[in-house]
Amino acid sequence: MGQPVATDVGQVTFQGVVSGEVHDDFDDVRAAFRKQLARTTGGAAISVYHRGVKVVDLWGGTKDTDVDGSPIPWQRDTLAMCFSTTKGVASSAVHVLADRGEIDLDAPVADYWPEFAAAGKERLTVTHVMTHSAGLHRIRSLVPDATAMLDWDRMTAALAAATPAYEPGTRHGYHALTYGWLAGELVRRVTGRSVGDVVRTELAEPLGLDGLSVGLPADQRHRVAPLQPLSLPRSPWKPLRRIEKRVSKQMGKVVSALPGPVNTRRLANALAPRGVDEVFASPEVMDAEIPAANGFFTARSLAKLYAAIAGHGAVDGVRILSPGQVRTMSRVRGRGSDLVLVMPMDWRLGYHRVFTTTGTVGTAFGHFGLGGSGAWCDPTRELSVAYVCNRGSGTPVGDMRIAQLGAAAIRCADHRR
Repeated sequence: MGQPVATDVGQVTFQGVVSGEVHDDFDDVRAAFRKQLARTTGGAAISVYHRGVKVVDLWGGTKDTDVDGSPIPWQRDTLAMCFSTTKGVASSAVHVLADRGEIDLDAPVADYWPEFAAAGKERLTVTHVMTHSAGLHRIRSLVPDATAMLDWDRMTAALAAATPAYEPGTRHGYHALTYGWLAGELVRRVTGRSVGDVVRTELAEPLGLDGLSVGLPADQRHRVAPLQPLSLPRSPWKPLRRIEKRVSKQMGKVVSALPGPVNTRRLANALAPRGVDEVFASPEVMDAEIPAANGFFTARSLAKLYAAIAGHGAVDGVRILSPGQVRTMSRVRGRGSDLVLVMPMDWRLGYHRVFTTTGTVGTAFGHFGLGGSGAWCDPTRELSVAYVCNRGSGTPVGDMRIAQLGAAAIRCADHRR
């Protein structure tokens, strides 16, 4: 890979919608980001690390509107709720514990969570959970409405009593929301602390991150960019349109962006408990910990976390994982079409493959989210990319914006080589 680039990124304030800093070698990322912001409302931020150095840190657009209707610009420290991008952060916390020997990835979940052995789940392993092959993706039939998601004990008790939809390990079906309580309860049983607390003490604080939180403390809520409505293309396929009426208004629209044929009942069961849009729009969502959905992040903090993974476990002289654990995280565990998403996800342990506009990056992994956010790393390139926004669009796992930005970052990194 050659010598590391100089750490002097070069401070630049761009005229118009984009502010921040970028290394000259990565100006294509700035150009792509600026073009995106010019075509949409709302705001966003993009950050890239290469060879352990921050080479892109940009933000722009609108965070919110003032009482008089005037736009409030996105700021350097603006936070966005990033939906399923949160899973990658929660998974990283699990890997820190596994690296220390506190969690055995091949062990039954019930070894740490005895109540979980109910309904034939005695042999269901941590790996089954982290590869979305546990058969516990259903949430719409698990709880009567989405307000249950605000009650940790209620959700974990329901999952402990649940029967898998298939024999664990035989299929892969995206655990869009249930993943957070499954992984998070493992963390809580092992450490005696919430997953949000472990993310703070084991990831955010060691790496010096000021924008990496599951749930959000009251004194940080002024930084949040309120979510704007989802903006998705409608599908001409009638079964997909019907699902939009049967599930919550915003989450249901996700189906329109997915390829068919889709099992709409299964998709709704995994993605959209009744009233989910109202719960995610409520202030109470910040009080709870929903480790599959309510992470509040800056792109800068996400990119640095993934830069540590891309750097074989370390960045800026701080090691959070061993190189061996990163190799374990990188290995594909599940190929073929996902039962819920009906597309190949190449599941790793808590992460999926990376999609860009130039194709799939086989050596990269991370997690994208509803609304367009996402973060990923490629250890072979020592590259990490993170994007956050408050204007929803796309599928449950990202959209074209991060795909375009990721492709631009790869081009720039490869040109350097």
